[in-house]
Amino acid sequence: MSREIVLFIAASLDGYIAKEDDDLQWLMETEGEGDNGYTEMYETIDTIIMGKRTYDYVVEHMETFPYVDKKCYVFSNSEKGSNEYVEFVSEDIVEFTKRLKAQKGSKIWMVGGGSLLREFFKNNLIDEYVVTITPHILGSGVPLFQDKNPEINLTLTDTKRFGQFVNLYYKVR
Repeated sequence: MSREIVLFIAASLDGYIAKEDDDLQWLMETEGEGDNGYTEMYETIDTIIMGKRTYDYVVEHMETFPYVDKKCYVFSNSEKGSNEYVEFVSEDIVEFTKRLKAQKGSKIWMVGGGSLLREFFKNNLIDEYVVTITPHILGSGVPLFQDKNPEINLTLTDTKRFGQFVNLYYKVR
């Protein structure tokens, strides 16, 4: 049985995951409830995938690296090798991800960002979508969905409200 990849991500009501300068402060200014379902999701995964810009944001804005208890892969064209927290990956996204899904383990969290998401959408690599809708209309920024994505049919499996956030849970049909 293949491991599942889950996209757990927040987006503004108009579909942006970050402002144009990658700023996420608008997320922190919204009243949530608890951790908005994060711990529940985090306990189901053992592996994390993210892009280099997302990794750089995490390193720059967090006091300590938050994913030390998980295997973490960062797709990058510039970084090679690994450090104490992550392994940098420069090989083909689809081939690497298919090999990773075939390995034994728990779910894999696809953190983002936008460029890497585009490849995952284009190649239908995500099995489960958890999209947290925030009460913001940003007007511009980094879109969750780019143009020319393939059609992907989903089934809504759950909804949960956390203060001003609403989590939408979907499985790929």
